[in-house]
Amino acid sequence: MIIFPEDIELVSKLQKGDVEAFDLVYAKYAGKLYGFAFKYLKSSVETEELVQSVFLKVWENYKTLRKESSFKSYLFTIAYNEICNFFKRRTYLQNFIAEQVQGNNFPMSNETEEVVNYDLLLEQVDQIIAKLPERQRVIFLKSRQEGISSKEIAAELGISSGTVDNYISEALKFIRNNLQDKNFSLLLLFSLFLS
Repeated sequence: MIIFPEDIELVSKLQKGDVEAFDLVYAKYAGKLYGFAFKYLKSSVETEELVQSVFLKVWENYKTLRKESSFKSYLFTIAYNEICNFFKRRTYLQNFIAEQVQGNNFPMSNETEEVVNYDLLLEQVDQIIAKLPERQRVIFLKSRQEGISSKEIAAELGISSGTVDNYISEALKFIRNNLQDKNFSLLLLFSLFLS
């Protein structure tokens, strides 16, 4: 049985980039976060991805962690926000595809709904986005998934708004080129990122 130090001590070590403290935090909270998220997502794969995403955010922001705040609350707040984003994204995608199919006079039969596998489409687009150069990918995701304006991204990264717009434009061009041989549903999904 692992004896865990108090959270204040763990956070204090995490602030210094202590990998062992990170491992202890993961061991202490990963299972609890998994149980919390699974109740909403009902998918082990998506739940595991969400837990990984939470801990990735912790590691990326270890220097700004606060010892005086409840670390457990901090983790569960991140998890809750990730769950909300997951459902917003899925709902937006489902509504968008339904509107596009109906707007273009495509019959929305049960067969069409089965063909439009939303999770699979998201996964395919995510795979294409993952191939973008790192800085371009970060800027693109901040813009299209997090809804952050070019001006805000520019201020955060210390670059001009024009540079941010160029990165986004290049990312869109790359994704469009990689979708040329894909099916209709995937092309519809890509339209999400043009808005």
